[in-house]
Amino acid sequence: MFTKRSEKIESFVGENSHFTGNIETIGTIRIDGLLEGHIQADWVILGEKATVKGNIIARGIVVGGKIEGNLLAKEVVEVKAEGVISGDIEAGKFLVVEGGVLNGRVSMLTDASNI
Repeated sequence: MFTKRSEKIESFVGENSHFTGNIETIGTIRIDGLLEGHIQADWVILGEKATVKGNIIARGIVVGGKIEGNLLAKEVVEVKAEGVISGDIEAGKFLVVEGGVLNGRVSMLTDASNI
């Protein structure tokens, strides 16, 4: 899932943190607290106790917590067993582990060069 460049977590919002505002970062961001705003990053990881109220744009997104917003992932969206998404998803690949919840629609991105 991770390339060598994205293995390092560049940004972190801790479990006891409440952040309001948009985040734009290069690299990987991990959210374990509450974030109200949009996120744009290479990779986004939401821990089991995370809550995000906003949209996420990234190469890859792993959802272990809750998100109220739309997701756009060029590569993959993975929903863990504790993950809950209320919003629409556009992704190259979509994986959901048993127990994961999606209240929204999924659209698969297509590579125009393969058509």
